[in-house]
Amino acid sequence: MADAYGRGIVTTASRRWFGGRGESRRADAQAAKDAAAAAFYELDTAQRDLRISLETIAAADGSPEARRAGEAFAALGQRIDQASHVYIEAVDAHDLDRPELDGAVAARARDELGRARDGLVQAKAELDRFAQGIQPLLEQAESQLARVVPARERARAALLAASTALDEVRGKGMRADELAARLAALGPELTRLNQGAAQHGVQETIRRADRILRDAEAIRAELVRLPERAAEVDRRLVSLRTRAQALRNRADRVDPVLSELRRRFSAECWQDLQHVPDQAVRDVARAEEQLREAGQAREEQRWGDVTALVEAVRAALDSTDEAVSAAQDRLTRLEAVARDPQAEVQRTRFAIRDAQRLAMEGRSVPDPRHAGPLDASVARVDRALAALEGRHPDYWHFLQEMEEVRAAVGRVVADIRGGRALG
Repeated sequence: MADAYGRGIVTTASRRWFGGRGESRRADAQAAKDAAAAAFYELDTAQRDLRISLETIAAADGSPEARRAGEAFAALGQRIDQASHVYIEAVDAHDLDRPELDGAVAARARDELGRARDGLVQAKAELDRFAQGIQPLLEQAESQLARVVPARERARAALLAASTALDEVRGKGMRADELAARLAALGPELTRLNQGAAQHGVQETIRRADRILRDAEAIRAELVRLPERAAEVDRRLVSLRTRAQALRNRADRVDPVLSELRRRFSAECWQDLQHVPDQAVRDVARAEEQLREAGQAREEQRWGDVTALVEAVRAALDSTDEAVSAAQDRLTRLEAVARDPQAEVQRTRFAIRDAQRLAMEGRSVPDPRHAGPLDASVARVDRALAALEGRHPDYWHFLQEMEEVRAAVGRVVADIRGGRALG
């Protein structure tokens, strides 16, 4: 539309003026042409401004209402083009500077240019009404766009801080390759962020800025902790090596404990522990090998591998420690029950009596759901105690039976209390 400006603007200096009535008509036509040119300019300026507003809305708002506004603007643009075409044809049809221009032609030119101006003014009025109608959408879009710049700047600042932290860590002789790779992976995201909301939309741009901010801050935090993390890894490696050596020494002392168990108690009391010495030696050897791997990973600053290996070694040593301790614990418990089985019996019967009193509170007859399991528990204690009267008593089975009876009694107590809480 702007290409037509020159068609409607003619300087006064270029005109040739003649006296009389014809000159008056020429002047009227020229005035109509100037008025139409002004209307054309105002309409074109308004349309350009409104197009920018629609682009702002489209960048920030993907709602159906925003899409309908874009479609309505396109339809309005067609009507503006029609009014502009009428104006351009009217300008092209009449050369008002022509010396031989007669009065009738000048009058016709005045009328056509006047109608063209009216069409342009009407289109401008329609455009103004449309602009007023989309004002809420525009204000909302501008508000959304106002969030983009701060979000983008925060993301850039976080990336810069992470890069600075990386440089500082490397200055201390630490490679931090894994973290550097994660930081480099944010580069393409930063490129897309810099392309802006016009290309990717406001919401997606803000989400991208937030992701970059979050990831960059996480990387920076890990970089800041890296020297401390390295020192902690070194301490843990030393501690685990010491613990592995201690477990190796303890494993060597399991065989005498097993010998004592075999000498004094029936096979049922110790046969599940026979594998412990050999298994402990193998587990400790494997743990020491993993510690060597962890040490190599530490030298190469493969922190993820170091952490995984350290956790694996710790879990393995915990399991080995438990197995090695089990033999001595078994001997201690068996010696205690062999000296005085009644202590274990009394402990169990006390739990049963306590549960029976609870079951009878507020009742003259216990609930069969509770009385049955408790009566069965009394019988189990009697049978377990009687089983010890044989020539080779299975004290380990006796201890397990007492534990199971107490667990069963505990379930009855929990059921009673749960039912009363609901009541």
